[in-house]
Amino acid sequence: MRVEQIAVFLENKSGRLAEITATLADNGVNIRALSVADTADFGILRLIVDDVAKAKKVLKANGFTVGITNVIAVEVADRSGGLAKVLKTIEKAGLNVEYMYAFVNRSGENAVLIFRFDETDRAIAALQQDGFTILSGAQICAL
Repeated sequence: MRVEQIAVFLENKSGRLAEITATLADNGVNIRALSVADTADFGILRLIVDDVAKAKKVLKANGFTVGITNVIAVEVADRSGGLAKVLKTIEKAGLNVEYMYAFVNRSGENAVLIFRFDETDRAIAALQQDGFTILSGAQICAL
């Protein structure tokens, strides 16, 4: 299963992140997970939201450069070694992780790892073969 992720490109200047989150909040879009990466000139905000189409529409209408990418959400036990087990499967399959981020809904339960792979379908197959649970976007939003 693939999850649609919003990617927003923003200048590295004060207030831009607050502007994006306020725009989403004002339009009833709930952020379920996010990651911010930066370079010297710009940042990339990656978001998993409850309404991708609405988020894209309102962000574009407010002048933001927005893209949609597919990522994979892997559910693992929230304990030592959870990420290592996933990465062992990925290494065994000869896959490359382009980037990842994670969140925990409740400590001690399960964590969700969000991955962007160089070969998404192969990654899904390898993870499922090793018994990992792949979540849909709807499942993430229901957490």
